[in-house]
Amino acid sequence: MLKKAFIPYRGYYSTPFIRWQGSLANENAISFGAETSKRWLASKSWDPKIFDYVFLGLTVGQPKMFYGGPWASALLGAEETPGMLVSQACSTSTTCIFQAAVGVETGLYQNAYALMTDRCSNGPHTVWPNPTGPGGQVISEDWVMDHFGFDPWGGTSMIQTAENVVKETGITREQCDALALRRYEQYKDALEDGRAFQKRYMFPVEVRISKKKTLTIEADEGVIETTAEGLAALKPVLPGGAHTFGAQTHPADGHCAVIVTGYEKAQELSADKSINIQVVSYGYARAKKAHMAMAVLPAAKMALDNAGLSIGDIKVLKTHNPFAANDIYLADQMGIDVNGFNNYGSSLVYGHPQAPTAGRLIIEGIEEAVLLGGGYVLFTGCAAGDTGAAMVLKVE
Repeated sequence: MLKKAFIPYRGYYSTPFIRWQGSLANENAISFGAETSKRWLASKSWDPKIFDYVFLGLTVGQPKMFYGGPWASALLGAEETPGMLVSQACSTSTTCIFQAAVGVETGLYQNAYALMTDRCSNGPHTVWPNPTGPGGQVISEDWVMDHFGFDPWGGTSMIQTAENVVKETGITREQCDALALRRYEQYKDALEDGRAFQKRYMFPVEVRISKKKTLTIEADEGVIETTAEGLAALKPVLPGGAHTFGAQTHPADGHCAVIVTGYEKAQELSADKSINIQVVSYGYARAKKAHMAMAVLPAAKMALDNAGLSIGDIKVLKTHNPFAANDIYLADQMGIDVNGFNNYGSSLVYGHPQAPTAGRLIIEGIEEAVLLGGGYVLFTGCAAGDTGAAMVLKVE
C-alpha cells in the first residue's frame, strides 16, 4: 500500500479516441502526444520543467521510437528531464502510473509525468534480414495486425482467448450482446448535457492539415451506434463464437497523461484543493495459457488485497474490456452486477489505442468518484499474453 503518491485533481487529461485509419492516422504518436501535452500544460500555466522524470507509454512502433522517452520529455518542454519507454500492451498506463507513484513514494522522484500514447493506424511493417532465406527472402511482421491475430506463446488470436473463456464458463452470445448494449447506453450518459462528463477531463487535439489550416477534434470519433436489433443481426467473428464485432473493441488512436506527485504539490496544482486523489495499490496477474479474459480477476484481487479492501469497499469500478466476456466473467466471479460498473462507457465502446486505454479509464473513474462524493476507485484490465493489471485509488 502506498501513502505518499497523489494525483492533482484535474492533473490529467485524455484526448478523444479517434477511429482506426481516421484523423490521426498520419501523426507520429510520440511527437503528437508530447506536443498536445505541451499545449495542455500551457493551458494550466504549468512549467514542464517541474517534472524530474517522464514515463512514455507506447506499444506500437513509431519513427524515432529509439529516443522515445527523452524525445517526448524535450518536446513537451522538459528539455533537461530524462524519460523512459514503458511498453506492456494494454497494461501500459497502469504500469506507468504505478511506477511513477512508487518513485514518489520512495523519494526517487518529486514530480513525475506519465504520457501514454499510441497510433494503431498505419502500423509499421517490420523487416529483418534472413541470410539463409531462399532467394534472400526477408522475415517480416505487421506490427498491429499480426500481433492482434497471434500470440506466439498462446498460439492463437486475442479473440480466441475470449472464446476459450466463453467455452469454459458457459457465457452465451445473448449475454455478450446484452452487455455490449448496456456499455453503449452507459457511454451515452457521458454525452448528455453537451458531453458534460467528458469535458471534465477531455482535451482536444489539433491536427495540422496544411500551413494555414488546423483541424481541432474535441470528441471521440468512431463510436458506432448500437441497438439490440443491430447486435442480433451480426455474425460471430469466429464460427460458433459468442462475440460479434459489436461485442468487442476496435483499434483506435489517441493519448492521455497523468501527473503523479506528493501531497503538497498535488494540493498546489489541484483544480479543487478539497479533493485528494491518492494512488493506493497495484495488482498484476497472468491467467492460464490462451485465457486472457480471466486475468482481470486475480489482478483485481491482488490490488484489493494490497489495499486491505474488498470489492464491497469500491465506489467506482472501471475495466478495460476488449471483449464482452471480460466483464461478464469478472462480475460472475466477484458476485457483482455486470450492469453496475463501467458507467460513462468503456473501451468496448470508444475503442482501444493500446497504451492510453487504461489511463483514460482510470481518469474517468476518478471523475465519477468525485461526482459521487469520493470513495475508492478500482481499475482492472487484461493485456496481451494472458496478463492483467489493476490499480486502486482513493478519492476524498
